[in-house]
Amino acid sequence: MTVRHPFRLFINPNHGTPGLVVLPDAGFRRARAAIAAWPGYAPTPLVDLPAVDAPGPGEGAALVRLKDEGPRFGLGSFKALGGAYAVETLVAAERVRGRTDVTVTCATDGNHGRSVAWGARRAGCRCVIFVHETVSQGRVDAIAAFGARVVRVPGNYDDAVREADRQAQANGWFVVSDTSYPGYTEVPRSVMQGYRVMADEAADQWAGPAPTHVFVQAGVGGAAAAVSVHLRARFNPSPKLVIVEPETAACLYESAVANAPTVVGGALETIMAGLACGEPSLLAWQELGRAAFGFMAIPDEAAAETLRWLAGSGHSVGESGVAGLAGYRLAAADEAARRRLGLTADSRVLVFGTEGVTDRAVYDRIRNQLPT
Repeated sequence: MTVRHPFRLFINPNHGTPGLVVLPDAGFRRARAAIAAWPGYAPTPLVDLPAVDAPGPGEGAALVRLKDEGPRFGLGSFKALGGAYAVETLVAAERVRGRTDVTVTCATDGNHGRSVAWGARRAGCRCVIFVHETVSQGRVDAIAAFGARVVRVPGNYDDAVREADRQAQANGWFVVSDTSYPGYTEVPRSVMQGYRVMADEAADQWAGPAPTHVFVQAGVGGAAAAVSVHLRARFNPSPKLVIVEPETAACLYESAVANAPTVVGGALETIMAGLACGEPSLLAWQELGRAAFGFMAIPDEAAAETLRWLAGSGHSVGESGVAGLAGYRLAAADEAARRRLGLTADSRVLVFGTEGVTDRAVYDRIRNQLPT
């Protein structure tokens, strides 16, 4: 039985408003062709989940399917699609211009930095990755294993973003970030085009009537926006998209409430480390501010409980990868939320397990309910 945890839900009054084309389809076609040609490429599985807890018979969805990104290129997460593709594209362009001494850099909570470091090794360029003070040592070691230099800086993820940008300007490095801001959009756009491959595979794999709802987790929002763009292109009518964030780092939720990009400050502490972001990506907000149906902010306890529920069902999904499903489980157990989101016994729900076990020690602590 799902334990009822407090959560926040905001229904977007701007849902369906026309806006900018954030990710042109031509860019996605190039990304898909390049990624499909990489050694080891294979679509990750889309699996049916057992009956997801609901408070009474007939109140859960007709089906819930999980896109499991754990096997992606041996890197453990969907991030392999974005950062590595952006590095490949950037390095190729610089070499056409005659530059061979390329160094790429970024800030990371773990998975994006691993992808950038892997992409740098594949492209034969140097790589410096910045992590903030609470990134686990296991994730630092996984990045360093690809030959990157890892630099730990004080503060939170957004502080690491600023330090990576400062060092890049001082040293002539190239930032390969999955967040965008005024004056810096083209590289993050390449990252997001890579992420669309995940959604494209899910649409190809989906059998039967189309999904009615998609619950997807967000940090800065790049992956969620990529999913939004692509599922609108693949399904008509498009499923209702619900963005799920940690309660302590819900920058997109707050942006939706304010109807403008909004920064969330503080330590941003959450077990959902990959989602501990306080500043929304500009490109992501341009898409999600009008395309998302709803926004949820959920507590860590709901993510931990969902991680354990999935483990008991035979699926190893990391603490940042379970947030979308955790959001659905909370909504399914709440009569008012079901009504506001239009969830019925006929609903068909797609969720993304965006990471596998990317840090075994952290995962085992949460699964076994040990102190962190």
